[in-house]
Order: sequence, then C-alpha cells, then structure tokens
Amino acid sequence: MTDAAVTDTVTTDTAPATHRTASTAVIITGYGVLSPAGIGGKVLGEALRTGTLPSGESGTTEPGGAPPGEALPPLRRLPVPDFDPREHLGHKGLSSLSRTAVLGMTACELALRSLPEPVPEEQRSTTGVVLGTSTGSARAIGEFFRDTYEQERPYLVSPALFPGILLNHAAGQVAMRHGFTGVNASLAGGRISGLSALRYARNAVLTGQAGRVLAGSMEELSPQGAWAWHRAGLPAGHPVGEGGAVFVLERGTTAAHRTVAELHACETGFAPPEDGPAAVAEALARCVTDALAAGGVTPDQVEVVSAGATALRGWSAVEARGRGRALDGCRPVVLRAQDVLGETHSAGAALQLAALLGFWEQEAVPGRARWGLVTAVGADGSVAAALLRRPPAVS
Repeated sequence: MTDAAVTDTVTTDTAPATHRTASTAVIITGYGVLSPAGIGGKVLGEALRTGTLPSGESGTTEPGGAPPGEALPPLRRLPVPDFDPREHLGHKGLSSLSRTAVLGMTACELALRSLPEPVPEEQRSTTGVVLGTSTGSARAIGEFFRDTYEQERPYLVSPALFPGILLNHAAGQVAMRHGFTGVNASLAGGRISGLSALRYARNAVLTGQAGRVLAGSMEELSPQGAWAWHRAGLPAGHPVGEGGAVFVLERGTTAAHRTVAELHACETGFAPPEDGPAAVAEALARCVTDALAAGGVTPDQVEVVSAGATALRGWSAVEARGRGRALDGCRPVVLRAQDVLGETHSAGAALQLAALLGFWEQEAVPGRARWGLVTAVGADGSVAAALLRRPPAVS
C-alpha cells in the first residue's frame, strides 16, 4: 500500500508466536469510535486504506464555531461529521455537558452497543470506566473562567456548568448513566492518554479489581484548543481534529463475548525532552521491547504498527527512530491515522488503536493470527506502546 496513511508493506515471518496463555490474556470484546472519518471502525479503516476522509469531509477553515467575540486561527478543522449527540444519548441532560463529555459518553455507548448483549445487572458492580484526557474540556474551562471576569459581581457563574470543567466529568457521567459502580478513573496523559487508560484498565482486570472495563480517550475540537496548537507551532497545512474511542476489556477466561483482539501488553515511559530527541526515542524503544517481551513476540512477527506522535515538527521522526530501534530493522506496515484525522491530541492513541482494529477488519485473512503494535509519543517526553494480537477466528 502506498497511500499517505498506510506505508512500508513488507513480507513478514508467519511462524507461530509463543504468546501469553488465556489465563493472563485481556481481550477486547467490543469498541466504539467516532472520528473525522465518521462513526465506527470500518469507516476509519477505509479512510486509512484510501488515505482520505469520506467524500465531502475535508474540514473547514471558516470562522464558524467560535463563541461571540472570538476568532479562530487559520487552521483546517476536522470535526466528527454529521454528529448529533441526541441520536446516541437521547435528549435529556445534554445542555450542561461539554463536548468532551459528549464524545466520551458516545464512544462508550457505541462500545456497549457493539457487544452481543447488554451488560447483565449483576455484573454492573464489577464494570468500570477509565477515560484518558489532558485537561478535560478546554472550551468549558475557558468559558467558565472568562465568566468570572465578565459577569457582574459577585462573579455570577452558572453552577450547572462547573462539573463540566472537572477532569472526571465524562467517566462519572458514563458510570451514572449505566449504573457501573466498579473502578472509575480519569487519566491526564496528553498524547498517550488512550494507552495510559488502557494500561490502567488492563491492570484492573488482571488483578481482579474489575471484571470488565470500558477504557479509552477523547478530544474535542474547540477554538481554545485550536489556538493552543496554532501558537505551539503546528505545521502549516496540518489540520486539527476531534473524536474518541473506547474499548471493552475483559479477562480471557471469563469473557463470554467475541474476541475482537487480545491485548498482551501496554507499556508507558518518559524521558525529559531537554535530554534531547535521542533520549525520548530510546524511551519508546524500551517500551516496545518490554511489550514484545511480555507477549513472547519477536520483532519479525509484528506485521502492522499504528504509529502516532504529536504533530509538532520533528516528533514523528523521534517516534520512527525509537520504533525502528526496537524492531531491529524489521519494517512492518505502518498506519498513520494522524495523516488522515489531523492532530487529535488526547484522543490520538485511542484512535490509533481503533484504526488498527478497523484496518484488520478491512483486510482480514481467515485462518491466521496477526500481531500489531500501537506506539505514541508526546512533546512532553511521554511515550507508550501496546501489543495486540488478532486471533484467527476474527474476520
């Protein structure tokens, strides 16, 4: 494949891997995703296959969407197309929710609907929610605190809007909506938020703290976020996007649903950016090496990598350097979701994983298992890698 989103196709070793047994495997039994490509993993996989968004979804640089009195930077923006939260969440209670919360809640709703049957009532006490973000809703925070300067004394802000500026707003809303009283956590991890949430959820399942966890991350498109990227030096012509992806994780020995993929390892790390690009690349290489070792997989067995680094200049090269070092010269297929979806920051790593699953759905090879990696690098020096296996039965 030679398009912008899928590159570096090579012949790979098809020898069976010595991977973890079912007793230690965490499996993905369902997932939900919404992105600038649309809703669902198949449309995302198709967008990566072609290297373009669906017809008519090329984004905009028009000034619409900014609050009164504000302007938007000259960046192309890629919202989730034709997204009406009421179609997924109903009409009640949406007015006080931030777009970040709505995206996270919708991704969870889609993930739950992808399961063959609803979560049984008796299992809701052991079902948890773990969502990754950076600050929560940048727009909600900005507008709330702007009101403290603009409104009449004594600084009349709407108390109904205050919950929307909290980091755990989306995860709490999902838990209350569905009666999930298991582990509930919100992680601020920037570019690697999705994989940080996945690692947290995986550990909760393996240690018996939860029987099932919804894990993922989301990012809204807002004037505040767009200006932040513009002033941080986002390369000219690179768009900003939004979206979210959530995955249902269960232990392999107890899962009653179909297996979408097996999650064999999820590693995170860090290197101070002031130590230079080489130090960050080495930190990523250690994450990838540790993930491969945990799964009992050799570099030549990895057939596809869903790669992602912050869109700021130079970081994609850092990610490629660290990945290449760990894979010891092997050159798998590389998926580049960001080339199609734009800079989605907190949602980036989760969308990369959804892109990998969508890619597997697009080009399934019956009778063969396949190994894949997801790698992520942030401008703050944070790095992460996840190792997944598509079992032969998935097509």
